[in-house]
Amino acid sequence: MNAVHHLRAISIVEGISYLALVLVAMPLKYLFETPGAVRIVGALHGLLFLIFVLLWVRAVLDRSGRLGLFGLVGLASLLPFGFLFVDKRLREEASRPV
Repeated sequence: MNAVHHLRAISIVEGISYLALVLVAMPLKYLFETPGAVRIVGALHGLLFLIFVLLWVRAVLDRSGRLGLFGLVGLASLLPFGFLFVDKRLREEASRPV
């Protein structure tokens, strides 16, 4: 597996953790006063996001001619459901030769 495949895999996991944080843990904290969920899911999401950033940098260095694509991937990672856009674009990129 190359850098783009690794980035694609972690982007899905990181995106799901982001949705869990925003759609599950945050409502639990503010509606039901249970902040523990945010601590746990937030820490997990933070770790996954750091791994995503490291793999993103690796993919950018591996495919330096595709900076526009990887710029969009970086921006999309900051949005809920952005990982769906990232997955589609990275699936196309993974099929391209290096």
